Parts: sequence; C-alpha cells; structure tokens
Amino acid sequence: MSDEDVIDDNGEDVNQDAMADEWAAAMAEAEGGDAGADGADVSQVELEELQDESPVLTGDNPDLDVILDIPVTIAMEVGSTSITIRNLLQLNQGSVIELDRLAGEPLDVLVNGTLIAHGEVVVVNEKFGIRMTDVISPAERIKRLR
Repeated sequence: MSDEDVIDDNGEDVNQDAMADEWAAAMAEAEGGDAGADGADVSQVELEELQDESPVLTGDNPDLDVILDIPVTIAMEVGSTSITIRNLLQLNQGSVIELDRLAGEPLDVLVNGTLIAHGEVVVVNEKFGIRMTDVISPAERIKRLR
C-alpha cells in the first residue's frame, strides 16, 4: 500500500490520486456546462421564457407525470408577528398573540413555503377546510421564486 492509498468504509483500498483525477475531470466537465451527463447538449432557460402556455405549466407535457407523485407540504397561514424571546418565554395558557392580519382577511395558502393562493376557512363534515378564493397564476409563482 502506497502513501496515496487509503482504506475506505468498505475496507477497500482507494488511491487518492486517482480519485482526485476523477473529481478534477468531473469538475472540468461541469464547468463546460454545454453537455449533460449523457453528453447531450443542454441549454439554459431563463425564467422569463416560461409563459402560462408553456407545456410544463399546462400539463400537456408527458414528462410531467414523473413529478406528479412527489409529496409537498401545504400550509395555511392565518398571520404572523415578531416577538422577543423574553415575551415568548412569558407565554402561557390563555395568552393572546396579536397577528399582522385583520379578522376576516383571507388566509395564505403556502406550498413548500411558496404562496400559491388565498382562501377562507370552511367547515366540512366537522373538519376545518379552506376554500380557495384567489389562486396565483403559475407564471406569477415562478416570478416570486426569485
């Protein structure tokens, strides 16, 4: 075993010089940026080029089926506020925290932290739900990602 060899987690002999060469080749390929992993030409698309009629946004793209089963987190935000840690530690049962929203204002509907709609609280079969009152267009959602 030479000075450049190391034993990895699987007990196999690893030549660090060879590994460094592989990393350097991969980094050089990544910096080229014109070819994907399969060698095909890849072009970058600016966000402005995505319009409402884009097949990715309208669902006409058969490749969209690949991502349709990915789980996302959806949350309804009633409002928010900022308080000091001192005040946070003083909270107890019955404490009231004033939020930045007026009573009756629509709630924000967030998916993975991104605003996608506004809605109002409803009760369905003795459970709370939300009725969408204003859904933000896909193009506007993409603009908000910046």
